[in-house]
Amino acid sequence: MFPKIILLLTLIAIAVGYVPRFKMNRTTIALVGGVFLIVSGGIGYDDALKSINLDTIVLLFSMMIINANFGISGFFGIVSQKIIKFADTPKKLLFVIIFTSGILSSILLNDTVAIMFTPIAIMVLLNLRRDPVPYLLGLGMAANIGSAMTPVGNPQNMLIASFSGLTFVKFITPLFFISIVSLFFLYLILLLFFKEEFKDTKITSANIPEFRIYRPLLFKTLFSTIVMVILFLLHFPVSYSALIAASILLFTRRIKPSRVFREIDWSLLVFFSSLFVVTSAVETTGVGEKLYILFKNFIFINIFSFSFAMGVFSNIVSNVPAVMLFAPFIKSLGNSYGYWITAAMSSTFAGNFTIIGSVANIIVVEIAAKNGIKIGFIQFFKVGSIVTIITILTGSLWLNWIL
Repeated sequence: MFPKIILLLTLIAIAVGYVPRFKMNRTTIALVGGVFLIVSGGIGYDDALKSINLDTIVLLFSMMIINANFGISGFFGIVSQKIIKFADTPKKLLFVIIFTSGILSSILLNDTVAIMFTPIAIMVLLNLRRDPVPYLLGLGMAANIGSAMTPVGNPQNMLIASFSGLTFVKFITPLFFISIVSLFFLYLILLLFFKEEFKDTKITSANIPEFRIYRPLLFKTLFSTIVMVILFLLHFPVSYSALIAASILLFTRRIKPSRVFREIDWSLLVFFSSLFVVTSAVETTGVGEKLYILFKNFIFINIFSFSFAMGVFSNIVSNVPAVMLFAPFIKSLGNSYGYWITAAMSSTFAGNFTIIGSVANIIVVEIAAKNGIKIGFIQFFKVGSIVTIITILTGSLWLNWIL
């Protein structure tokens, strides 16, 4: 009984994100909860070590190295320069920001795109004398939507790719179309919510900021990314392909390893490793069997019921824990391909429901606040709730039709 109480408290604390009176975040909560589960007998130490999915950890680590090199090379500065040159109307500017953020997030981690792209976008928007709020909402929500289409776009998709064994092509084929369509929906919804901002027909010309570009590293990073995508298309394992690309970048005479490793989110790697232990305890404590009976009768009815449940759970416990909780049940199904793909779509799109629904949203809002730009919870929710409902419903209809 005691391990079950620890498990429940750990899951609740992870969902909330903190423990009252303690300086703990989701990473330390998951780590401490995992250790307490081992000590209390909820899961054996050897079983806990075996539960950590190294395939996912390797993939996440490799993508962080690639993303770090993109940031150091000045890639995002080049992107911002192109945006300023191309976007001569507010509507075109919004369109370019949304689709740039969305497409970049399909190859790079959505959180990284938010970290790198948001400060540059704010600089551009203030330089062009525009209201930053609708554009930043578009940037954050597009980062989530765009990341849904590939197994390397966000952490939960990496988990799904590792658990399911789906190839890059099989993963992206059903999700590419709906992700692009959802980016268009996001664009139209923002135009409706911020009519005053987009009534202008022209943008006053502005000076293009200078960004430091490290061209040798930029070309090398682009080359390694192309190699990674080619390996994806040749059906190499996703994590193996990413590791090869990362190794190409680490084989260098120019950049000190410490410079790259400073950009690695070690906290996220610890969080994932610990969360594997916590979610495995769902099975070892016997909670999993009871949950499966409930889930099977009320959730695994069809794509629509599962998509709705995944969206709700993703907003209660966050999308990564939600995927981990559902993964064992999806594995137990005979024909699970449709459910894996639906999990990728709904858990990611659900992140736009509130500010705290995804890390990318939080990053955008926090960076905006540091620059004196306020994006309120209610303001975000008014747009995000509509975007989430429309995109998940459309995605469910699409996947139910083609799968």
